[in-house]
Amino acid sequence: MEAKYRRRRLTVGAAAVLAVGLTVTGIAAVGKLQGNLSSAPIRAEDAAPALGGESGMNLLILGSDTRDLDSDAYGDAGGARSDAMVLAHLSADESRIDAIQIPRDTVMEMPACPDTGSGESPAHYGAVNSALNNGPSCSVAVVEALSGVHIDHFVEMNFDGFEAMVEAMGGLPVCLPEALQDPKANLDLPAGEQTVSGEDALALARTRHAVGDGSDIARMGHQQKVMSAIVQRAKSAEVLTRPDRLYGFLDAVTSSLTVDPELESLTALASLARSAAGVESGEITFMVMPWQEDARDPNRVVPSEAAGEVFARLGADEPVSGSETGDAAGDPAESAGTGDSAQPAEADSAPVPEREMRSADSTMCG
Repeated sequence: MEAKYRRRRLTVGAAAVLAVGLTVTGIAAVGKLQGNLSSAPIRAEDAAPALGGESGMNLLILGSDTRDLDSDAYGDAGGARSDAMVLAHLSADESRIDAIQIPRDTVMEMPACPDTGSGESPAHYGAVNSALNNGPSCSVAVVEALSGVHIDHFVEMNFDGFEAMVEAMGGLPVCLPEALQDPKANLDLPAGEQTVSGEDALALARTRHAVGDGSDIARMGHQQKVMSAIVQRAKSAEVLTRPDRLYGFLDAVTSSLTVDPELESLTALASLARSAAGVESGEITFMVMPWQEDARDPNRVVPSEAAGEVFARLGADEPVSGSETGDAAGDPAESAGTGDSAQPAEADSAPVPEREMRSADSTMCG
């Protein structure tokens, strides 16, 4: 149960850090931070009319592994993929947040993406994380097609920003119950308590071969735990009462963000953050999209039947916890199967399988 509430605190905690940080930062500093922000179109000018019938606000959050960075540590092939993809809904009365994490290994019939600055893409069958290679507008179009939910805004953060954010906070205190190695993620950390650098924190967030069964699904609970540790660090007195660290944190965050034009101001971002921070922790739900194996490739996943109900409730501004999946799941840790390798039926009935919860609980301490 505690793991569930740690994830609930994550979204509100991140918003609170941004809201408080922008409030205490000086006018001159705010001007510098404003200049850091970048924007990109949320959809092509001639895109189809927006989906109707929804209320509230829907935000697509993208963690980008773009290769067009200052550092060459992640390859030099160019292009981008979304290493993390979350569809978050703030209810119309701003009393509730529902967030659905979409596995990056999800495959579907991808819609054609017009060129909005990153090239065009024809319709094809592929993985949702590849859409970002054609810009955030393509990721928006793909998630709208996947979910049937209209997206109002997007926020994208890249790898360099993640590293800089952790470095600005003076590193990330973690406790590993065992040593973790994953050459593919540049991860090599000993067991025990330690303060890791931005590079190692990113490796912890990205690794899939050092946790669980090596799948993207297994990585999600682990990734949420790393992000929770970052939020707790950002909210700590060691950051909030240290102007140099607080400004460095905000500078790193804003420098690495790409947002839609309507969010391209600190005022708009702070307003969004304050709305999110005002939601009671008990009214925040975070879940992995219900999924099942792709019939064409067992290493890929597709939305299960339950996912349709979850997305429909989110689009109708209804709590996703009121769906059959949400009611059955309750506390995800209590409803999931106990096996190390959940079958599609288990994934369908329990959005966050127990193996992911165990992984999430065992990554950090404190």
